[in-house]
Amino acid sequence: MRKRIFEIIEVSSPGDAASRIYDWFMMATILVSLIPLATKSTAMWTVVIDHATVVVFIFDYILRFWTADFKLPRRGRTAFLLYPFTPMALIDLLTILPSFGIVGRGARVLRIFRLFRTFKVFRVVKFVRYSKNIEIILTVLRRQKSALLTVGALAGGYILISALVVFNVEPDTFNSFFDAIYWATISLTTVGYGDIYPVSTAGRIFTMLSSMVGIAVVALPAGIITAGYMDAVNKDTANS
Repeated sequence: MRKRIFEIIEVSSPGDAASRIYDWFMMATILVSLIPLATKSTAMWTVVIDHATVVVFIFDYILRFWTADFKLPRRGRTAFLLYPFTPMALIDLLTILPSFGIVGRGARVLRIFRLFRTFKVFRVVKFVRYSKNIEIILTVLRRQKSALLTVGALAGGYILISALVVFNVEPDTFNSFFDAIYWATISLTTVGYGDIYPVSTAGRIFTMLSSMVGIAVVALPAGIITAGYMDAVNKDTANS
């Protein structure tokens, strides 16, 4: 019985109607549970939706814990101790706790983690048109990991140095170092909200220089991913 429950709640195999129905039910529950997050209303219907979906999530969590030894077969009985600390189990727990006020009202945003639960379900729904492209993108990210990490370190260094410079050039404009980091990040991405900006001549000159550097830094990861993706697509086409 436990093995059959495990087969139903985990990724379904072709032809397993019960597992497919369970997956679609969980997907619908996840989407419905996000409705209260899209409104500031505290009406009864939002409370009912939240409590009803949380009951489903708790039931799902209990079933997954009950069948943990099938999920982690090599761990034996210790699987029941290890399962609560697995990434998806922690995400499941984070989606439940806010509804009970255990982690404080400010942690309401943790319910957004319910979105990550959909990834478990989406693995079941075989999106044939997209699965190959997603696999190619993930492969590119793995292959270009070193280059992307280098660019990330470069961007982080740029933000810190720019923040330090502008914080000392215009101490009256930036009340805290965090404001300077915020400005440097916005400049790096070339978004430019305009809520915080240098007003002195030196600060504006530095902003122009840093913006040009920021454009180059932002363009690097896009170029790396695009080049890797095109290379992978061309190889896949040649092998077909």
